[in-house]
Amino acid sequence: MTLAALPQLLRPRALKPGDLVVVASLSGPLHAVDEPDLEQAVVVLQRMGFRVRRAPLLEAGRHRWWSAATPAEIAREFNALLRDPEVRAIIAHDGGQSVLGYLDLIDFEAIVADPKPILGYSDISLLHLVLYARTGLVGFHTDLATPGLGGHWQAAPAARRAELEKLYSTLLTGTEPIGALPTTPSWECWRAGRTEGRLIGGVINRIVLAQATPYALPLEQFDGAVLFWEETGGQASYVWSYLQVLRHSGVLDRISGMVVGVPHAIDGLDSPDASPALPEIVLDVLGDRDIPVLGNVEFGHAGPNLPMPVGIRVALDAQQRTLSLLEPAVRPHAMTGSGT
Repeated sequence: MTLAALPQLLRPRALKPGDLVVVASLSGPLHAVDEPDLEQAVVVLQRMGFRVRRAPLLEAGRHRWWSAATPAEIAREFNALLRDPEVRAIIAHDGGQSVLGYLDLIDFEAIVADPKPILGYSDISLLHLVLYARTGLVGFHTDLATPGLGGHWQAAPAARRAELEKLYSTLLTGTEPIGALPTTPSWECWRAGRTEGRLIGGVINRIVLAQATPYALPLEQFDGAVLFWEETGGQASYVWSYLQVLRHSGVLDRISGMVVGVPHAIDGLDSPDASPALPEIVLDVLGDRDIPVLGNVEFGHAGPNLPMPVGIRVALDAQQRTLSLLEPAVRPHAMTGSGT
């Protein structure tokens, strides 16, 4: 499939100082114990130069089962934010188990009419994939507000916090490519090689679930893509099984590279009873597919997230341990329409 045949990318307008960012419960509820972390996340966003508001459902103690509200209530609030011209970005307070409940209630036309950055990972990564599939919207796979900006970021060294704050601000406001993401010694080459392609991914269990719905990415959209994924919880065997699903579905035959996040709380990895390490699992399923694989990159549940914008073209060099964003995630203010 040629690049020209790929879906047109829908970039939000670049944010500017004073723009309104809304923190919303797009999935899980706010627990009272997490209120201080949420308040700290607001401080971080304000320090970046934005005004910040909480959406009404983001109220400590409000919940319905494992969600902030019913799927219809979450969708109603989400759609209202999408339609509100004052709201320039939406960041999810936390992940959870709710997005699958309201995929059929999202106002996709509102997204096309006024695309906005939607930030988050975990359950929100499913939202990114669906919105990209339906509208071409760039998905901002970044830290969540409460456990991320207000949690993991605060536990990181001051220099790392400053680096991330500058990186996120540039991602949202800059209209030039960021280039190489900051590398750390944790990055590992699991299979050497170089490639360029669009970033597509998220939590691996959500990738698999998204592909089981009518909102799945058409298989052709994985042609030449760089697949990024991470996982939290469960068993090592689950990861192997998810990768096998991607193999059977043909995804692994189409991608040109893979980037794997730091695993989090997965039972059985590197255990003394001969369970495999994560690189062994990945390479076992890939078999003789000769694509570059970069592992242990800082995105996902294990800690502060490097941004992984869904749909943006990247350059991957696994042997040199580099991942570069070749395009901006937002468009200049002067542009109208979607633009690539």
